[in-house]
Amino acid sequence: AQCLGVAELRAQSVFPGGWIGKCKGTLEWYQGVNKREPVQMELHILPADSADHYSWRLIYGEGQKDNRPYLLKPFDKSKGHWLIDEKNSIVLDQFFIGGRFFGSFTVGGNTITNSYWLSGDSLVVEFYNIQEKPIAVTGGRDSTVPKVKSYGVRSYQRAVLRRE
Repeated sequence: AQCLGVAELRAQSVFPGGWIGKCKGTLEWYQGVNKREPVQMELHILPADSADHYSWRLIYGEGQKDNRPYLLKPFDKSKGHWLIDEKNSIVLDQFFIGGRFFGSFTVGGNTITNSYWLSGDSLVVEFYNIQEKPIAVTGGRDSTVPKVKSYGVRSYQRAVLRRE
């Protein structure tokens, strides 16, 4: 890992300033105890037409096989609240907290939680796929013990992307 100077650390804490650029690497994908075939992944974060908007382009596969051109827009910068607009009526809420960019959404019975952060000269990306419906509900026998729901984790994806 590369050590960062004070100016570089400040750039990381300003989102998306220190994050702008094109990053590329390999996405590892685990389902249960099985590992799927790795996939090439890219994330391009670049200024867009508006001063506060950025392109947020996710690309999967060789030759940009799966190219997802989204738009990153501020919702409430003072709270670290951003939006990823998929430009098809889907808009995902994301939050920049503690130097990481997080989001969570549910689609088709799956809750996807994502996390992005800078680590040295790399951008680390993680996705968790969690079953929407609980697999167990325990506790709650009386007012002193809360009811707790547990959820199945279906898959985990991780990529370490480097600037091009």
